[in-house]
Parts: sequence; C-alpha cells; structure tokens
Amino acid sequence: MSTADFLAELGTEELPPKALRSLMDAFIRGVRSGLEDARLGYGNVRGYASPRRLAVIVEGLELKQEDREVQQKGPPVHIAFDDNGEPTKAALAFAGKCGVEVSELGREKTDAGEWLLHSAIEAGAEAAVLLPGIVLRSLEALPIPRRMRWGDHDAEFVRPVHWLILLLGNQVVPGEVMGIRSADRSRGHRFQGGQDIHIASPGDYVEALRSEGHVIVDFAERRQKIVDAVEAAARDAGGSPVGDDALFDEVTALTEWPVPLTGSFEKEYLSLPDEVIVETLTSHQRYFPVRGENGQLLPVFITLANLESKEPGRVRDGNERVIRPRLADAKFFWDTDQQTELGKRTEDLKKVVYQQGLGTLHDKSMRIAALATLLSDQLGLDPATATRAAVLAKCDLLTGMVGEFPELQGTMGSYYAASAGEDAAVSLAIGEQYMPRFAGDALPASAGGQVLAVADKLDTLAGIFALGKKPSGNRDPFGLRRAALGVIRILVEEQLDIDLYESVKAAVSQQPVSGEDRGAVRDTLYDFILDRLKSHFLENRAHLNAEMFEAVRARRPSSLVDFDQRLAAVAEFIELDEAVSLAAANKRTANILRQADVLESDKPVALDPELLVDDAERVLYHAMQAAREDIVPLIEERAYGVAMRRLAELRTPVDAFFDDVMVMADDVALRTNRLALLADLRALLVGVADISRLTPAAD
Repeated sequence: MSTADFLAELGTEELPPKALRSLMDAFIRGVRSGLEDARLGYGNVRGYASPRRLAVIVEGLELKQEDREVQQKGPPVHIAFDDNGEPTKAALAFAGKCGVEVSELGREKTDAGEWLLHSAIEAGAEAAVLLPGIVLRSLEALPIPRRMRWGDHDAEFVRPVHWLILLLGNQVVPGEVMGIRSADRSRGHRFQGGQDIHIASPGDYVEALRSEGHVIVDFAERRQKIVDAVEAAARDAGGSPVGDDALFDEVTALTEWPVPLTGSFEKEYLSLPDEVIVETLTSHQRYFPVRGENGQLLPVFITLANLESKEPGRVRDGNERVIRPRLADAKFFWDTDQQTELGKRTEDLKKVVYQQGLGTLHDKSMRIAALATLLSDQLGLDPATATRAAVLAKCDLLTGMVGEFPELQGTMGSYYAASAGEDAAVSLAIGEQYMPRFAGDALPASAGGQVLAVADKLDTLAGIFALGKKPSGNRDPFGLRRAALGVIRILVEEQLDIDLYESVKAAVSQQPVSGEDRGAVRDTLYDFILDRLKSHFLENRAHLNAEMFEAVRARRPSSLVDFDQRLAAVAEFIELDEAVSLAAANKRTANILRQADVLESDKPVALDPELLVDDAERVLYHAMQAAREDIVPLIEERAYGVAMRRLAELRTPVDAFFDDVMVMADDVALRTNRLALLADLRALLVGVADISRLTPAAD
C-alpha cells in the first residue's frame, strides 16, 4: 500500500512553558491513538514543540484504509421465514436495512441455530479525509485545565491559534482545525525569523524552520543544546550549574533559538542562605546559579536569551538589573525577619486561619505537637525535639521571606530557629517537615524530622477527611494523595515501626469538627492510606501483585513496617510448590465454614480430640498442633518467611484430609467437630496473610 509522511503543525501564541513538554507528548499519543482507531498503518511518530507551536510528523503513513468485510447478523431463520418458506416482516426489514433483496442474504450456522447474514465489502477511506478529524480530536484531548476563546471564534484552546499545517507528502490536506484552514505555511522566530515559511514536505520541516525561521523546533535537540551551553558557560565561570530537569524543561519551552549569557551580581548577597539565592534566580527569573568547586555559590548566573543580539552586553546588563532588586528584597527580608525570634511568633499564629473549620495555624501546630509526642513514644524517642519543632514549625509562614518565597517554607524556619539559638536537632526537623515534597524527593534524614513530617501529614489528612473533602476522581486540591504517599515512604523506607491505625485514630480525634462519625473517618482515612500503599508497592516492586497485597491487607496490620515484612514473606511463599495446594485448601476451608455459618461466628466451637475418628483428621490435628507451637512464636517475632515455610509443611496432611474425610457428615457431633478442626486450620493458615486470596502459578 502507498505511504507518505504526514505533518501537522498548530501555530499559537506563546504556550504555557511548564506544560509544553507534556502537551507535546499528549499530542503524540493522541495522534497515534487516532491513527490506530482509524486503521491507518504508520511508522515512526515524532513530536515537536516550541513556545509558539505543537507539531507531529508521522512517517510512512498509509494513504488509504484497507477494505474490509463487514457482516451484519439478522434474525434466526425460523423467524425470518414462515411455514411456507416465505420471508416474514423480520427478514424483509433486515434485507431493507442492508439494501439488498432477501434472496441475496447469506446464512450462518451456530450452536444456537441458523441465522440470516449479510456480508459486504466496505471500501477503505482516504487518509486525507480522516486526518483533520484525527488531529482535531487529539488537540481537544490535550490535558488543558483551562481553555480560552479568542476573537469571534467558538473554538477553545490553551492559547489563541494563528496557523495550521496539514501536509501529506507534498500535498496540503484540506481541512479546518479550531477555525483555521490548513495550509503549507509556517512562521519562524517572532523577531528573527520569517513569518511566511513554505514547507514543501514533512521531511523539510525541521531544517526549513532552522534555516529560514531561526527556530530549533525539536524540543529534545533544543534542550540538549541548552544543557551543553549552560554547562560550558558554568565551566568557564569556574563551577557547575545549579538546576534540575524541570528548570531545563521550562527554559527549553521559553526559547526557540537559545543563546547563553553569563551575568553577575554583588558578592554581598552571598551572605544569604544558598536556598534563597537559588530560589530567587531559578523560580523568579529562570536563571541558572553557579556553584564553585568548593561547593559555595559564585556571584554569577547563566541565562538563555531567545535571540542572537547584536549587543549581547546590553542584554546581559538588562538581566543583571532585573536580579539586583530581587536579591536586595531577599536581603531585606533576611535581616528584618531575624529581628523577631521565631518562638515569639507563636502567638501570632492564633490570628491566621489554617483551614475553615479546622482552626488556626496555632491550633494545627498544637495538634502536630501532640501527634509528634505520640509517635516519639511509640518509637522510643525523646519527644522533646519533635514537639518543640512542631510548636515552631509554622512560624516561618509569618515571615517576609516566606511571604515572598512560599517555596522556602520550612527551610527558612530552620535558619531562623538556628539564628534564635534553638537546638540543632530542632532546627533540622523544622527544615525537613515538608519532605518529601514531590515524587522521588529525598526523605527527612533526622529522627525528629521524620516524626514531625509524619505528624504534619497525618494531621492534614485527618483534618480534610473530617471535613468530608477527600479526593474525588482526579481532583485532589489539598494534595492528600501526596501527603499519604509521604507518610508511606517515610514509615516504610525509614522502617519507623509505629501503629499507624492508632496514630490515624489520634489524628482524627483531635480535629475540631463536630457532627462527623469519627470512627468512620478514621477507617476511611486508614483505607485511603492503604490504597496508596498498594499503588506504591505495585508500581515500585515488579515481583508483587494485587493478590499478594490483598492477602496481607486482609490481616489489617497496623504497622506499615509489619505490612511490608508480611508482604515479603508472601512473595517468597507463593514461589513454593506447596503454595498452590495450600491456597486452594484455604479457599475451600473458608467456603465450607462460610456455608456452615462458622467463618464469621463470634462463638467458635471447641474442638474435641476424642471425636477425631478418621486417621486423616487425627494426623492433620497433630500436625497442626506441632506447627502451631512453631509458628505462633515465629509470628510474634515477625519471622514471617520462616513461619510460612513451616506452614507449607502442612500440605500433605491437609491434602489427605480433604481426600479422605467427609466434613459435612450426617452425625452432628462429627460434623461440628470437623468444622471446628477446619476453623483451627484456617486460623493457622491466615496467621501471616489470607493465602486463600492467592492464585499461585501451577506447574
């Protein structure tokens, strides 16, 4: 089948820089999905993006759908024809629907009978007819939280749209997207590029924009050029750049023709905390600070101009003039904030509402302090550090620096606490209270910081859940999923063996919300955290599956460390040869007990060894007694792997019992005793996890 390359470019006003890469990736996915739904074969799909455009190039796109046979099933033959073999209304209606005579219909025999059948060849549609709709639907599906309208158009997009290219081979695909007719003309750099660049074919697109438009349209190429340029400029300045992937992505999204420039600022500003300088340069100006070989910041920065200026010195001076007042403001806040000791701001917290219905920041601080004390006691730590840090933790929210740089909350509190003479451990804990701030972020390193971070997140979770504002669908305005994941990571990765259920209960009990069922809130929140734990484990541990997790969850471990240890034991157990048989036996045991109303009974029947008359049940009973003596202390010691391997030794007597013994015997006494034996067996089998929920792979 004939193929050609296809180019779609949507030209817009400047797109949101922080979203540009995700928009490009989503556009690629949307086009791929649309082509697959349309049954159009294709080769590689490449995405392109710059501040004023989104584009895709599809290589080797089939120019036409394959013809396909379409079958329609009609009424059963015995309904389609009467006793004289004449077509009924049902047959005539079906034939009319298909546009043929009844005599032209075929028949299909199945196990359920014989049916009328119409088969026809549906001609494949031309790609040129389908492509405008595929592109439009892909753009409409982009993850844009807020769309806008412009002019007198009804179309909506993240920014006003100004031009459109739909080019299949060297031919323009006729069509309209968001009120713009397709053409083969693009636009270059806003100041240095041509505003009417002819694109002869998709293969010419990248080079035409580079040579005629002063635009490096390939996002990855442009980003690498920026990385190389920034690193080279930093080396020339005697250091290395400070900047994460997000900053490089954002600068890439802000430029079409990046040109590096090195600027400087006064050395006096180096007396500020590094975090303040970095935040000022990166968040406010998208500059790259430079750190010297000794680890100290240098009084220089690197910025990326979006053009090749004839007077780069003036561009550099302009950037330096912008940053000086920013740093001067930061210096003013730094000096002014320290004139009031952090501890003296606690009373002012009473004047600031934390969240409507949950009291003030002072109230929250006191709740966190109480939780920190509880957690410290559980961990055998001196609660003084965490509780003092909790009292001071939110005070920096009242400072000028945090008011100007909200991202520095906690960090500035740590500096101001140290300046006020607070214990070093207290200052460190304050600085770590919000960790981890995002996925993959570092965890608090100090014991006080870990306790404070968990207490803070639990209070936030409990408060918002008590208000009835738990996350719904994709909406999570309070960041509760992130808070829950933070609790999970700290407890599991740092092996903090606390009773999470009791801690959640304590956090909920402190919330100043009346009228809610605190028990229901507690259980809902605990399950919410376990749901996040499940996602976390399944995403990060390839050897685990949902069945293993649910097997452990059925035991409701109150400690996530305990949960993790049980899960590891289940993962080992499921690989044993005995796992298949024991999991099946446990499931069968549960079913028998459930049907006999014994499984959930709060009055278990006592087992009478004297009524064990069958050899198989006596052997199982003694094997269980011996196993229990070994397994119970192992479970108490959390030696779950050893316990489950010992449990596996019950396979032979369990299999023999189900092969040879009729549980539901006619004799009531025997039946009741055997049910009691099964109840004891199940209690033993689910000691670590409910293995009836497992489906081990059989050999």
